[in-house]
Amino acid sequence: MLLFAFRRAGLSLLQREPISNILKRIGTRSDNYRAPSWPRPYTCAVSMALRLVQFEQAGRRRVGVQLENAGSVVDITAVNPAIPTDMKSFIEDWDTNILLAQSAVQGALSGGRSHVYPLGEITLKAPIHNPQKIICIGMNYVDHCTEQGIPVPKEPVLFSKFPSAITDPNGTVVHPMETECLDFEVELAFVISKRGKYIKEGDVMGYVAGYTVAHDVSARDWQMHKNGGQWLIGKTFDTFCPIGPAIVTVPSISDPHNLGIRCRLNGRLVQNSNTSQLVHKTEDLVSYISRFITLEPGDVVLTGTPPGVGCFRKPPLWLKRGDVVECEVDEIGTITNVIQ
Repeated sequence: MLLFAFRRAGLSLLQREPISNILKRIGTRSDNYRAPSWPRPYTCAVSMALRLVQFEQAGRRRVGVQLENAGSVVDITAVNPAIPTDMKSFIEDWDTNILLAQSAVQGALSGGRSHVYPLGEITLKAPIHNPQKIICIGMNYVDHCTEQGIPVPKEPVLFSKFPSAITDPNGTVVHPMETECLDFEVELAFVISKRGKYIKEGDVMGYVAGYTVAHDVSARDWQMHKNGGQWLIGKTFDTFCPIGPAIVTVPSISDPHNLGIRCRLNGRLVQNSNTSQLVHKTEDLVSYISRFITLEPGDVVLTGTPPGVGCFRKPPLWLKRGDVVECEVDEIGTITNVIQ
């Protein structure tokens, strides 16, 4: 329960006290446990309230921490060269690297801010670009099922995207010549922090690194009418999975299952809901998926989209070249992608 001990100690990005001193002061015994505010109790691996990003600066890709005001990023790999420069490697040793990241932020802020960059001087990249798996959940919002006139699924509906579909939070989405029915879907996604199989619901949050925003771009003709009814091709063209802007760790989120979620097309609000409408929430999803698939550090799970997608409108609303799509989840951020 080290996570809650840190919370009780009031640990924040701006504290200068070394982590070793904090550990000695707060200890890790159960008397430091503080019950979470979420409706369901959970256990968690070592974690802290951080916004983890991948970025490029001077032609080099690195891992950073976006500060609380979201106006600048600490290059934690420059502060401490022991920290991996790619997010997947960072997550593969999650418990160690999350502590090193917190310490690096403290060091940068107390050391003259020499490794702190304004957002205008860097390029944010997808917070993870090479997961082993991208697992997606279909028909997972009550209000999305209602708009389709279908029953709420009793079990999660799983499909996948290939990692090659990932693109940056401000990257372009290529409109393939093979489709005439390109659609938008804003989604809450989460990233796995450690290997697991047959994970119990009560243990799930110990396997979650944090949350991010995803855009599940979809070619509806290929998803629904071609390829024998299999969804894969319609979901996994190149650039069909923008994600970002950050992986926001679990302690940073007040409640991932009570967040506003919305999508704008050329400034017009086209999707507007709340993650409270999720049918199968994080704990249920991880427990269910891990019955069939071994989850690995860095795996990304897209949790589904709310109502308002183009294919169920009358007439349908398809994306065209030049359109600008903004996908937003409260407490995480916004990704903005131009259709090209």
